[in-house]
Amino acid sequence: MTAFFALTTSLLWGLADFGGGLLTRRTPALTVVVVSQAVAAAVLGALVVGTGGWGEAGPRLWFAVAAGLVGPVALLSFYKALALGPMGVVSPIATLSVAVPVGVGLFLGERPGLLQAAGIAVAVTGVVLAGGPQLRGAAVQRRTVLLTLVAALGFGTVFALITEASTSVTGLFLALFVQRLTNVAVGGVALAASVRRGGAAVPEDGFPWASMPALAFVGLADVAANGTYAVAAQHGPVTVAAVLASLYPVVTALAARGFLSERLRAVQAAGAGLALVGTLLLATG
Repeated sequence: MTAFFALTTSLLWGLADFGGGLLTRRTPALTVVVVSQAVAAAVLGALVVGTGGWGEAGPRLWFAVAAGLVGPVALLSFYKALALGPMGVVSPIATLSVAVPVGVGLFLGERPGLLQAAGIAVAVTGVVLAGGPQLRGAAVQRRTVLLTLVAALGFGTVFALITEASTSVTGLFLALFVQRLTNVAVGGVALAASVRRGGAAVPEDGFPWASMPALAFVGLADVAANGTYAVAAQHGPVTVAAVLASLYPVVTALAARGFLSERLRAVQAAGAGLALVGTLLLATG
């Protein structure tokens, strides 16, 4: 169950990142974040009302609020880093986010077996290579590296926080709803501040209404990924769930290959293969 839900998380996050990356080519990143998360919040609100999730309210929701505060900061740091530096450098560094939940799992006493430990090492190496690291000719500003590390720390922290935000399915709906409301509030304040400083909230030709289905998909895929990761981490070792969930860069690279006909570099193809081997080791260990 842990492997299934964690791999589903990778699939959803990978597709959400791919969709979000395409949308930010035409629409400001803050607008993409706010609108997509608002759609997800609306759907989650309906689920909470329909399932009676309000009855699950309790102190654990503060973990969801914290995840909602950290998430937009991490995402915007990541987008900014991509704008400043080469993706082939930024993407592999961002995968260091897996260190946070894995560290939490080890701190709480989880000890992976020999096969699982090997699987973790192989899978993480594969994910880094799948990002297409540029080993030569990639001058990177310190600010780019710093922003990427902030993003990685933020993503990993959201991983850890969301698993603590609920203990039941209805409670998970409520926790994700609270997280999304916080995301929208933080993103909305940042967007308003950006506009006040002269930044654009929409493209020059107006709000891209034709992109609403894509924006909705990005928001719903992201929230669904948070949910499947929480289930994976609650039903098995966090160390295994976190590593399998971190395979999303492989999905993004394959989506770019399939939909945009982008050719995978040899190092990316090798990384995807290693990630698959690591997944098999984790699943059988």
